[in-house]
Amino acid sequence: MKKNVGKRDASIRYSLGIILVVLAILLPGTWSWWLFLPAAIAFVTGYLGVCGLYKIFGINTCKIKTK
Repeated sequence: MKKNVGKRDASIRYSLGIILVVLAILLPGTWSWWLFLPAAIAFVTGYLGVCGLYKIFGINTCKIKTK
């Protein structure tokens, strides 16, 4: 798969994932554990550099150097 998530976008996804994990741990109630799902998605898409929604909408934040 072709990468479509740039470094800045990936760092934003990591930060968002960390915030969601912290909120899931700190917030009371059983519904807060559902925050782990979007956190995991943010971590995985940031790590792999591929976002399915970006592919659908034709967005590419990855800077590719051409020779």
